[in-house]
Amino acid sequence: MFEGDFSTKELSCFYATIGLNVKKIRTKKKKSQLELALGHSSASFIAKAEIGIEGKHFNLEHLYKISKILEVDIRDFLTSPLEEDLIPSSPILC
Repeated sequence: MFEGDFSTKELSCFYATIGLNVKKIRTKKKKSQLELALGHSSASFIAKAEIGIEGKHFNLEHLYKISKILEVDIRDFLTSPLEEDLIPSSPILC
């Protein structure tokens, strides 16, 4: 059983992984941030959550809806990114 606290850095890395995966899959599927935002949030929120600024991140409802729009399994957002998907300014360099 895990008996410890999760550090802020660990959580930031987790959210950054999700944001990077959403962006990677979204661009691969040729969808805009606006298309993901329709009906539940703003394109501005999507942009901020993808790169993890201003404390924005996706919750389960967001990921569920985005997975339906992009026609992918929600688990695809949770996998660790491949090294070639990382960019030097990415917050995932944890």
